[in-house]
Amino acid sequence: MTTVERFRAVMDFEKPDRLPVLEWAGWWGATLDRWYGEGLSKDIPWDRIQTHLGLDFIRRIWMPLETPDCPKPAFHGGPLIESEEEYASFKKYLYPDMSHQNYRDKLNVLRSLREEHEKGDALLWYSYDGFFWFPRVLLGIENHLYSFYDEPELYHTICSDLADYIIRQLPIIYEVCKPDFMVISEDMSYNNGPMLSEALFNEFLLPYYQRIIPEIKKYGTKVIVDTDGDVSMMIPWLKRAGVDGVLPLERQAGVDLVRLREAYPDFLFIGGFDKMTMSKGEDAMRAEFERLLPVMRAGGFIPSCDHQTPPGVSLENYRIYVRLLKEYAEKAVN
Repeated sequence: MTTVERFRAVMDFEKPDRLPVLEWAGWWGATLDRWYGEGLSKDIPWDRIQTHLGLDFIRRIWMPLETPDCPKPAFHGGPLIESEEEYASFKKYLYPDMSHQNYRDKLNVLRSLREEHEKGDALLWYSYDGFFWFPRVLLGIENHLYSFYDEPELYHTICSDLADYIIRQLPIIYEVCKPDFMVISEDMSYNNGPMLSEALFNEFLLPYYQRIIPEIKKYGTKVIVDTDGDVSMMIPWLKRAGVDGVLPLERQAGVDLVRLREAYPDFLFIGGFDKMTMSKGEDAMRAEFERLLPVMRAGGFIPSCDHQTPPGVSLENYRIYVRLLKEYAEKAVN
């Protein structure tokens, strides 16, 4: 089977010849700096480091929502707008089309990988900032959480514009190629669970999920939500919205993937491998794979680091991780 065939088989709860061996996210810059010091060649293109280390090839295309000249906040997490009037004037920096180079660049990446994808050797996926993430970018971290109460009309306006934009862009993306899945990037949970209540989710996010997801699924694409922290409480909300699965399932936030698979046998999972074991050597990593093996065998789950590999992981230990990932990718289907 090809990489693409294996991925699609797992996502359809069918049995592949082995599980895909991949990292859904790249590595921290500090992690790569360490590995370069430990012998990794700097001549390897960053998106080909994965295959150099023995992983299957996967590439993410994060579609832009801002034009190249979009202003930046005064500080990390700071506001760009604070009112409907400011949003109206700020929209000239948002929702780029083919006239903007950053948008064309993203499509060109997909175009450059189309032949490799059609041969089955490259997994492709695209993502958009979602209806929790993107308002936060515009409103700033603190103001965003107040905005559900202080600026509900503005919040709905942003989400409605975002939904309309995504739907308009879908035919353009799929004219280039048919990615294997897509991700709505949200980061709306933390170690104690969601950052918003179910009532707020139902009012401010659900209508827009229900607007875009049927349009995406017309192309036969699985829809995954990316949210860090403990997503466990949110899974029923996401299922109602039509979401197919989640990533990255962070173990340090208390996510118990074995229990989640029992509770949601038809939901898709990507990630789940406790990155904190990766610096502790083979025994710790093998124990983590053993913990996940029942879920790997149940289908609908692709094991991967539960976020980017931290810089505390040596190149030697990462090579051990890849070797074990390959071993358990075989073991899961035998």
